[in-house]
Amino acid sequence: MRDIVEIGLGKTAQRGYHLDDIAIVPTRRTRDVDDVSTNWQLDAYRFAIPCVAHPSDATMSPAGAVALGRLGGLGVLNVEGLWTRYEDPGKLLAELAHAAGEGDDENMTGRLQQLYAAEPIKPELIAERVREMRDLAAKSGGGVTVAVRVSPQHTLALAPVILDAGVDLLFIQGTIVSAEHVSTVDEPLNLKEFIADLDLPVVVGGCTNYQTALHLMRTGAAGVIVGIGADHLSTTDTVLGIRVPMATAIADAAAARRDYLDETGGRYVHLIADGDLHTSGDIAKALGCGADAVMLGAPLSLAEGAPGGGLWWHGSASHPKLPRGSIGFTREPMGSLEEVLFGPATDPDGLLNLFGGLKRAMAKCGYRDLKEFQKVGLMLDR
Repeated sequence: MRDIVEIGLGKTAQRGYHLDDIAIVPTRRTRDVDDVSTNWQLDAYRFAIPCVAHPSDATMSPAGAVALGRLGGLGVLNVEGLWTRYEDPGKLLAELAHAAGEGDDENMTGRLQQLYAAEPIKPELIAERVREMRDLAAKSGGGVTVAVRVSPQHTLALAPVILDAGVDLLFIQGTIVSAEHVSTVDEPLNLKEFIADLDLPVVVGGCTNYQTALHLMRTGAAGVIVGIGADHLSTTDTVLGIRVPMATAIADAAAARRDYLDETGGRYVHLIADGDLHTSGDIAKALGCGADAVMLGAPLSLAEGAPGGGLWWHGSASHPKLPRGSIGFTREPMGSLEEVLFGPATDPDGLLNLFGGLKRAMAKCGYRDLKEFQKVGLMLDR
């Protein structure tokens, strides 16, 4: 039975739980950490760790996406970002990081808006960036999946050049995405028809509840993003009043996946958790709630060489009319991308060796792979 609370006469609210509100409960069995696998597969593409990069220019460049792919994750480049507006955005990113580092952070949001507004998205640069990722992947021995993100409102306009460029996976991602967008101004994107016409897997989101997750699954998407990327620099809750308790959102979406699996006779849709994820423990709890993978943003900004130079911001932070995120340093860079993902950790707070921490959590609870780990027991601890 759902936990429904009366908040006033005639008005009720469902109680929701954040990842910080729950804890993982070990079973009677433990397992050697070397016998634990964090492999997962999205359609035909296999990955060594359940890590998808949040498509922010702060952490994902063409080189950064390939670097994450070489380490077993999935890098996602934003085709509406700085890398498809400027020939050399590296200089602009360095200037932005320098200004923030010098304490010149007055109206940093305005600076960010100006960078994105000064140049339009250039289709030729989309093709060039995808080609760049392909070339970098080939030089590293291949085996890297090329993925890009586009917003729902720009999908129809940019899809031809994205598809011609030859990506492996397409992410259609916004703060909130539904399968039933209504508009009296523009022709809305029909996700079901759009996905049906494609020969490549599509991941859509974010969503926040059972019903929306189920509707997105019915579009034919290979994966659904759960959450709105919320962290301490996101202001979606203060600007829009929308705040998603991630543990509940993931569990509800997992219930939708189970019902969709029965409805279709076995079609499995992967869930990617996006938001409230900072440490290896958060990752473990998100997967324990039913996610197949996690979308990381701010944690990847801690890697040396990140394009933002240690800065982090969400894509919605640069919105020209209603920015919904601050821009700033999360912490000083703490190590290489490999150290952030696999250690060794020199920090006891779970910010480094993220997926080594996940493996150890799985081993402590006796599970050998991610699908088994989704069955782990959970307990409210506050």
